[in-house]
Amino acid sequence: MTVHEGDVNPTTQLEEEGEVAADYLEELLDIADLDGDIDIDVRHGRAAVEIVAEEEASLDHLVGDDGEVLEALQDLTRLAVQARTGERSRLMLDIAGFRAQRRVELTEIAEAAVAKVKESGTEVELEPLNAFERKVVHDVVAAAGLASDSRGVEPERYVVVQPVAG
Repeated sequence: MTVHEGDVNPTTQLEEEGEVAADYLEELLDIADLDGDIDIDVRHGRAAVEIVAEEEASLDHLVGDDGEVLEALQDLTRLAVQARTGERSRLMLDIAGFRAQRRVELTEIAEAAVAKVKESGTEVELEPLNAFERKVVHDVVAAAGLASDSRGVEPERYVVVQPVAG
């Protein structure tokens, strides 16, 4: 493989996003006088950053009810990365394992909807979900061989699990 001047290795770019995000979040933790470690990774073609602490409950207010504060912090972190790199970021932020646990819950919800659609042959509408949550559901539905669609307008946007047209 030939690397030309100006070519950017996507992994290197994502690692840089993670480093910029970590610097931003470390400053935030210092300002808020919170203890936490920052883990950086690249997953599914995105920079993935997680704030972890020995006392994970001490980070609960950074997650908020149903992850609202986490979503806002992710948006701010993405903006900080964009300001530094000049590139739009799709970085994923997790705090104290909230998104990881939510992914498990959403997978169970999606699998139940898939089973119901396969049994009944009719579509199933889920409760409103944020973009991250809808993506998890769409991925589970696709892996099960069914179709899904997002409908509605934020913040009431939801997923509809559909039988495969036969």
